[in-house]
Amino acid sequence: MKLDEIKISRAIIESYSEKLMKALDVDVAIVGGGPAGMVCGYYLARAGKRAVLFERKLSIGGGMWGGGIMFNEIVVQESAKKILDEFGIKARQYEKGYYLSDSIETVSTICSKAVKAGLKVFNLLSAEDVLIRGKRVCGLVLNWTAVEMANLHVDPITMRAKFVVDATGHPAEVARIIEKKSGIRLETRSGKLMGEQSMWAEVGEDTIVRNSKEVCPGFYVCGMCANAVFGGPRMGPIFGGMLLSGEKVAKELVKKT
Repeated sequence: MKLDEIKISRAIIESYSEKLMKALDVDVAIVGGGPAGMVCGYYLARAGKRAVLFERKLSIGGGMWGGGIMFNEIVVQESAKKILDEFGIKARQYEKGYYLSDSIETVSTICSKAVKAGLKVFNLLSAEDVLIRGKRVCGLVLNWTAVEMANLHVDPITMRAKFVVDATGHPAEVARIIEKKSGIRLETRSGKLMGEQSMWAEVGEDTIVRNSKEVCPGFYVCGMCANAVFGGPRMGPIFGGMLLSGEKVAKELVKKT
């Protein structure tokens, strides 16, 4: 069979364009493709919701790939092991209440299962702004990450979502945009981003789940972003809270969409 370069290009352009067109009006838009965002997307897609995820980097999976200090092993606690089991990820007990898993297997499996469940993932796209109507977050303003990195003046596109989820980790990027530009008071003690605190794994793992919730109308936070918004501590290379956080937000949104 003779290969035609133009047909190859046409296939990519037509397929991607169709996928992007369908992503312009959805139930839930997630920003950030780390473990919390991917798990959230998995549960939403599995429930039949139209969920899309935008990741600014080339690779998805966030910081879980590197485990702790580039030792590609991660720890999850007892309460989160059920999620590893559901995804079919091998986990082995280190001591009572502590389970280890290979970070490469964990990330690749979560990403694969989420996409196969129906989550649409767009990498190399950044959320540079949000859509707000009547004090409610209702969509995202998107541009190519390369445009952002090159500091080019290229206008973005917009998409609409019933709910937006910030899963951008420590930077809490979407929440910061809302705080800076919208005048909306966030549901925190100060009405603004509280900022993450120093590492305390025990407290951080607990608060990350409790803090994963709606912060203002139409806008949720999950993963480390939740502690950055509500002032909880970071927790280091234990990832159970991340997984449980994504699951919690997805289950709440399934009921609302």
